[in-house]
Order: sequence, then C-alpha cells, then structure tokens
Amino acid sequence: MADEQAAVNQQQFSVQRIYTKDLSFESPSTPAVFKKQWQPKVNVDLNTKSNPIDEEGNFEVVLSITITAKIEEETAFLVEVQQAGIFFVKGFADEDLRRILGTAAPNVLFPYARETIDSLCVKGAFPAIMLSPVNFEAVYQQALAQSQNPGNGATAAKH
Repeated sequence: MADEQAAVNQQQFSVQRIYTKDLSFESPSTPAVFKKQWQPKVNVDLNTKSNPIDEEGNFEVVLSITITAKIEEETAFLVEVQQAGIFFVKGFADEDLRRILGTAAPNVLFPYARETIDSLCVKGAFPAIMLSPVNFEAVYQQALAQSQNPGNGATAAKH
C-alpha cells in the first residue's frame, strides 16, 4: 500500500508551453463567395500526435484541426491549425501515459486551437465557426480500436 501511494505521489502532469506550430487560412473563392447565401457545409477533421522530446519526461503534443467550409460545392475557406504544447508527464505506466497524451493534453490545447480558428475566420470576413467541445476520450478510444483492427481504414481520428 505504501509503495502504491508513493508511486501515485510521484505522478506528474504539467503544461510547460503552448504554441501554434502551423496555421493556414485559404479563401480561394473570394470575393464571389460573399455574394452567396451563407449556409456552408462544414467538415472538421482532427488528429493528435505526440512525441517524446527528451529523457526527462517532456513530450510535444500536436492537435491538428482542418476545417473546410463549402457553399454549393465551392470552397469558401479552408483553415488548418496545428496547436501544440510541451507537457511534462512522469510516473505513469505506458498505457496511462498514452491515454494522458491522447486525451488530457488535447483537452488543454483545444480551447487555444478553437480561438485561433475563430479569429482566422473572422479576419477572413467569415462568421466564427464556434467549434463544439470534443470528447477526446472517445476520439482516443476510436483511434485505439482502429489501430487494433488495421483493416478498418485510416488511423487518424475524425470528428
């Protein structure tokens, strides 16, 4: 019991830094798209990945979100954001470590990515997208299931 408590006390998860790794905004149909009624078909793709940075327990986690808004099959805009962070994670078993990097870290990054996306859309003279919250636990479980069943298509999580 004391050994278990000591291990739990040594578990650490903290944010070291949050940053925009890459971003892109394209509006190929302007200005003609502004004359059309704004009822877009919006497609949102998201993906997360993580990589160890060093041996001390620092990991880079990147949340990638791509949004395509189309009006009458014409692309109104395309936004791509890679919101990243450096997270210190220590004292967790491998499975728990993967879960933290695939769920807790993206939960921290998502509000930053959402704000960046909304800002880009507004600066492009479009309404803010206002992305709904994402259940990263469900996204993680879906990606895990797909990786265990490789004949089931792509491993990138889509929302």
